[in-house]
Amino acid sequence: MPLLPTVELGCPGRPDPQLHVRDVARAIGPAIDEARLVIVQGDTSTAVGGALGAAQAGIPVAHVEAGLRSHDRLNPCPEEDFRKAIDGLAALLFAPTELSAANLRREAVSGQIEVTGNTGIDALVERLPLLRMRNVEGHQRRLLVTCHRRESWGEGLEAIASCLRQIAGRGDVRISFVLHPNPRVADDMRRLLGGVSDIQLRDPCSHLEMLQAMLDSDLVLSDSGGMQEEAPTLGVPLLILRDRTERPEGIASGDLKLVGRDPDRIRETVGALLDNPAALASMSRPSFPYGDGRASQRIAASIETGSGGTNLDRHRSCRRQDQSSRRSSSLPEGSRLQFVARGVVIELEAGRVRIPLQLVEIDVEVGDPLFGVEVHDDREIVLRCGLAHSRLIYGGRH
Repeated sequence: MPLLPTVELGCPGRPDPQLHVRDVARAIGPAIDEARLVIVQGDTSTAVGGALGAAQAGIPVAHVEAGLRSHDRLNPCPEEDFRKAIDGLAALLFAPTELSAANLRREAVSGQIEVTGNTGIDALVERLPLLRMRNVEGHQRRLLVTCHRRESWGEGLEAIASCLRQIAGRGDVRISFVLHPNPRVADDMRRLLGGVSDIQLRDPCSHLEMLQAMLDSDLVLSDSGGMQEEAPTLGVPLLILRDRTERPEGIASGDLKLVGRDPDRIRETVGALLDNPAALASMSRPSFPYGDGRASQRIAASIETGSGGTNLDRHRSCRRQDQSSRRSSSLPEGSRLQFVARGVVIELEAGRVRIPLQLVEIDVEVGDPLFGVEVHDDREIVLRCGLAHSRLIYGGRH
């Protein structure tokens, strides 16, 4: 595969992911100026920022890994909002599973939906020949642990660490804890687990190193979405350290169990599996709930020669018509406008707008290239708000 050109946007991560979304959306413009399609994968702030920047430029968006839903905005947060925002903007939605596609159909998204499998499984299958056979020497059971989710910060990480210390006290278990690149999470885990017998703290791994570590383990405990997909393919049982998951297919296939962050439940589940070889073996059968390793081929074929092209042409035509009809408007100082729609009150005052977007409040300047006010005629005002699934239209001026 030829190397593709890369562009550095100069947008380092921020403690507030919403601000990082805006950084990326504003910076990506020059990089996509001549693009016919912008492809984003996943649910990170970079992905939603790229989708917003493309939509603002009138360029169709394709979302790889579309339709994942935990059906809980706070688990994970803000990823559940981010993935919904991208799916609302996308012309092409490449869902990894039939369940993900069903989520999108239920939401009546406007883009074209195709089930392709997950490209993460493509990457795993490509690396399988580079992995060595598992080393089964030694009498201790080997546990691999990772955790980093924002919803686990604070009490959640402390509870998980407390549980791991108790599990290590069994004496027949060796725990390898892979630290996350986020310094806040890594520093907390060093403080909570450093120096504990039978717990090894490892620096962040490459993808290949992590796959090998999974293959060498009897049991994995993680809140990682990618590892939830990879564990079934490798035939490694995994306990999900989250209260909700957007990847329930692995639970249905018997390869994953959802245990949350309650230390008693984690400890009991680990003990039940380690003390019952048959139960552990039942979770160790390789399966492919997230794809067969050919998702990339299907996505490329859809974009290049498949029916996806028709939807892109329609999307571009609608964008051109929409952009040609716009007429910018500004608010005079001291004016106050209020829009009420879908049960949400939008207030604009003195050149600024405050948008109560579900549980999130966004405060932006009128005229912002991503969040702004436009007047199409005397009766209709359009409020552009990228995080509210592209544009919200409010009829009537009060």
